[in-house]
Amino acid sequence: MSEPTADPLALVLISLMKGVLEREASPATWSNLVELQPRARDYFAILGLDLLVNEADGLAYLRQKDQDDSTSPLPRLVPRRPLSYPVSLLLALLRGKLAELDATSGETRLVLARVDIIELVRLFLGDTGNEARLVDRLDAHIQKVVELGFLKPLRGKDDQYEVRRLLKAFVDAEWLTDFDARLAEYRRHALAGDEPEAP
Repeated sequence: MSEPTADPLALVLISLMKGVLEREASPATWSNLVELQPRARDYFAILGLDLLVNEADGLAYLRQKDQDDSTSPLPRLVPRRPLSYPVSLLLALLRGKLAELDATSGETRLVLARVDIIELVRLFLGDTGNEARLVDRLDAHIQKVVELGFLKPLRGKDDQYEVRRLLKAFVDAEWLTDFDARLAEYRRHALAGDEPEAP
């Protein structure tokens, strides 16, 4: 008697409900997603979710449909996560680095050392006078970005991180057009010693 096999649609739906589906990490499930995309979209639409598939970057994920929470009959399945100023700043700077890579290089992966990430953010944070404390805080912010899934520590390479392309969906092109204005605002707040609201 042969072992039962899982329904390919069920595998796709479960993978997406658990988080981001990456072509590179799950080629068989990705192939099923490409084939079953219309059925998966219909299923998630019932739950008030949009299925976003970026074939160029090999990423698929779910996003709550735009709706007014006060009038929607459905509760939110995908929670909103408020971000602190330093974390939102770090995400903006990493997104800028991805855009720079795409514009100037044929490389698909962006790998940054911890020290490079710290230097990237340091310019926008006020002078604390305590270098060790500043680095500890920045390490905590980097760890938060890792937890959010936008940075992936590289195995066997201490203090090296890959910037995941999922960040392009989170910080989209429209937001990036205001990037310079946002950075100027961050600089002003850093000089004033306060923190602006997260985007």
